[in-house]
Amino acid sequence: MNTDLVAYYKARVAEHEKIYLKPERQVDLAKASELLQGIFTGQDILEIACGTGYWTERIAQTAQSIMATDINDAALAIAMQKEYQKNNTQFAVADIYNFSGVPKYGALFAGFILSHIEHQQTSKFIKTINSFVKPGGIVVLMDNIFVEDSSLPVTETDGYGNTYQMRTLENGSLHRVLKNFQDERFLRDIIKGCAGNVEYFDLKYYWVLKYTVV
Repeated sequence: MNTDLVAYYKARVAEHEKIYLKPERQVDLAKASELLQGIFTGQDILEIACGTGYWTERIAQTAQSIMATDINDAALAIAMQKEYQKNNTQFAVADIYNFSGVPKYGALFAGFILSHIEHQQTSKFIKTINSFVKPGGIVVLMDNIFVEDSSLPVTETDGYGNTYQMRTLENGSLHRVLKNFQDERFLRDIIKGCAGNVEYFDLKYYWVLKYTVV
């Protein structure tokens, strides 16, 4: 059994976007795409954990520019092959905790990464991503809501309240994956004191949190 999150996503890269084919999630995906495109219209964006570029491709349709980053070079290779009609997207392999010399951006998007951050590390995570954004700039976080019969069950909870799933890839490999499902109260608490103009959007399968850096 593999417990390494980076190794898991590297092994999963070829099947990563199949999660977006679930019929019950199509309405939410369309709503989320429209919401993000509206928020990021005309913005210069730093995207972290872009994965295979599913959301990069959609945001790029209205953004001024995107610097899309991920720690997984195999995922980035797929993201780079997508169509970006405005030719406004660049890519870089990066670990955000060792991402030096980064200019401050007007906006940042972090999709589906907060759920993979241990609760005891969330303050560090928020401080890190906020450091990449100009004062008054926009940060948008997006992640999953747990929905019975659509989400994989939680199989373990540790002493910090972090929850885990057991996931099996198409090659038969088994992975223990950290997956925390946050609610609005938790999200507002972790940005308290460093965020303004907070907006929370609650879909059925996904949530989106938008705020400005103070």
